[in-house]
Amino acid sequence: MDTQAIFPSGGARAVRVAEHSAAPYDPLYDPLVKPPGRGQDYAPTYWVATAGEPPPDDGPISGDADADVVIVGSGFTGLSAALTLARDFGISATVLEANRAVWGCTSRNGGQGQNASGRLYRSQWIQRWGKDMALRLDAEIRDGFEYWKSLVATIDCDAQPGGHLYTAHRPKKLSFLKNEARVLRDVFGYDARMLTREELHARYAADHEAAGALLEPDGIGVHPLKLAFGYLRQARALGARVHPCSPVLGWEYEKGRYHLRTPGGTVRARRVAFATGGYTAQGIHRLLDNRIMPVLSNSMVTRPLSEAERRQAGLHSTVFITDTRVLRFYYRLLPDGRMQIGSRSAVHGADAVQPRHLHLLRHGLARKFPMLRDVQVDYSWWGWVDVSHDMMPRVTQPDPTHQVYYALGYGGNGVSFSAQAGRRLAQRIIGKDGVHWDLPIYDTPLPGHVFAPYRRLGQTMLYRWYYLRDEIF
Repeated sequence: MDTQAIFPSGGARAVRVAEHSAAPYDPLYDPLVKPPGRGQDYAPTYWVATAGEPPPDDGPISGDADADVVIVGSGFTGLSAALTLARDFGISATVLEANRAVWGCTSRNGGQGQNASGRLYRSQWIQRWGKDMALRLDAEIRDGFEYWKSLVATIDCDAQPGGHLYTAHRPKKLSFLKNEARVLRDVFGYDARMLTREELHARYAADHEAAGALLEPDGIGVHPLKLAFGYLRQARALGARVHPCSPVLGWEYEKGRYHLRTPGGTVRARRVAFATGGYTAQGIHRLLDNRIMPVLSNSMVTRPLSEAERRQAGLHSTVFITDTRVLRFYYRLLPDGRMQIGSRSAVHGADAVQPRHLHLLRHGLARKFPMLRDVQVDYSWWGWVDVSHDMMPRVTQPDPTHQVYYALGYGGNGVSFSAQAGRRLAQRIIGKDGVHWDLPIYDTPLPGHVFAPYRRLGQTMLYRWYYLRDEIF
């Protein structure tokens, strides 16, 4: 049965919203071995349970259609791009989503909005590209963070400002953090500073592992699904069309148009952009194959803690925290008094359901906050993260002879930067000039890797080495 909804777009427009039933959620989904699916329900995340009813969408594609721009993927990036196209350029993009709207990493991440993107620290930017380019890249990332903040301010998404803490999980990591604090202050002009263990415990969190911490001034924790639902409402109100249950099964280029085949019909488009993150399946397009390393991240959320329990555990702040492990833990106190913690998980999707991955999180929480050792866990889930082979994202047109674009490779730092990536993706699609296009995240495609077919074997070996580095050496 269909319902009708009216949304303003320079005048009212009627939008058909299909009440389609969802397919069962597949907890073993793996983008390297499975197609993206069709109409899967959301993962059982805390965010899904507390975001409220999803906003209306435009239902699955039901017949052949034409579009100026098609965006594949309805997460943060795809919706940001659709919003920018509609708001700034008057283009009503068609967004195709394989499963439910904002189904992928957008509904499963930790909600940590940092002034960052990719896996590299700013000191590593200097080492890779030199100081001048690092300063220009910082200006772009900082501009993106401010843009994201402007969107957050328009959406009720349980925003928790206050910055971001990097905790030294071992004393030997303090020198690394002190150097990063110096670089942030002296080179980039941030009000970053070190906290002693005592200051960290007294003001923020009594993390028993932490030997101290670096406090970055920029950082906002959000409810990611509430934020994404806000993007969805805004984009559709301006004319964008979002079609769930419409995976791209294949496509051809004919007479100046890309013909994207979905189960319900073919969409013919002049320009196509991919914003599929860690859920970018193999075989979608040659320009995407083997360009990212999908990595699983697990997350859990406890029952609500009473005020007395929070005080006893030493939880004094909702500022979100990341430790200095390579296989890092990220954690924070949520607005309703629950603790959320996440970390890396299984290597293969088929292994994701094994209890040891949840045990890793429980053990990590207990090491940091012993009083929470036996606290009840109400929610547990996992999702794929898009890690690029050189640890930095790309927003680009990889082949100048084709009107095909993508924004991928955030490496777990996409909650805030995805807004800027979507905005820049939209600008690239319409051919807007910009002084930023010669930055390294914009002027080259994602690199491939000669050993990509063996990436899971390499990942297994790296995880063992990382564990030794994190916990032993």
